[in-house]
Amino acid sequence: MKKLLSHLLTPIFLLVFGFWLLLFHPIQYLCLKIGGRYAHDYSVAVLNFLLIHTGKILGTSYKLEGAENLISHRPLLIVANHQSMYDVPPFFWTLRALHPKFLTKKEFGKGIPSISFNLKYGGSVLIDRKDGKQAITEIHKLADYVNSQGFTAVIFPEGTRSRNGELKPFKTAGLISLMEKMPEALIVPITINNSYKMLPYGKYPLGLGVQVSHTIHPAIENKGDHKELAAKIEAVIASKLEKPVQ
Repeated sequence: MKKLLSHLLTPIFLLVFGFWLLLFHPIQYLCLKIGGRYAHDYSVAVLNFLLIHTGKILGTSYKLEGAENLISHRPLLIVANHQSMYDVPPFFWTLRALHPKFLTKKEFGKGIPSISFNLKYGGSVLIDRKDGKQAITEIHKLADYVNSQGFTAVIFPEGTRSRNGELKPFKTAGLISLMEKMPEALIVPITINNSYKMLPYGKYPLGLGVQVSHTIHPAIENKGDHKELAAKIEAVIASKLEKPVQ
């Protein structure tokens, strides 16, 4: 019965979700061209607010813990696990005042209304995972931009989403490069729980009544051996990760 209901509600959700993406593509363009960077960031925040609330069609809810751990007077490096494409809208909304800029794969830089535009022109960087030299260059570009503006860099070190909620081993090269280039930044680990449940049947239909939680951990100073620091960050994220239901 639940899967049948999901088949009925998922098309409605996707239509509304897609409508917002199509509508905000030209809005982002106009905000960037007329109002500049901050106007564009504001339009992205509004878009993601609407995308989050579109989840109510499926009964999706979000719980945020530890918001007090977000510091605004220093550049931040946000490190999180990754369970679903639906992880991103809550990130943009929660971090909106800190101007989050993402490190993501180049495939997202074209073909997706609003999302591709924001990633391409909003200060995030797109990396070719098959080209290590290009990836390092883009990572350094992100670090330099975030450092100069006092913004926030966001990285998902697993490199791909976890389809069952289990934490994948971190691919630490990108994370360590960011830490090396952002010595003054505070590192803030975030644990995401349950967003993988939004895709219980693969890509379609979507899950119903999912309660997604984001736990923001206390900030960690970017000091000491970076390999040890990366392992510590991974352990912190894992400490609040709920055990997947088999």
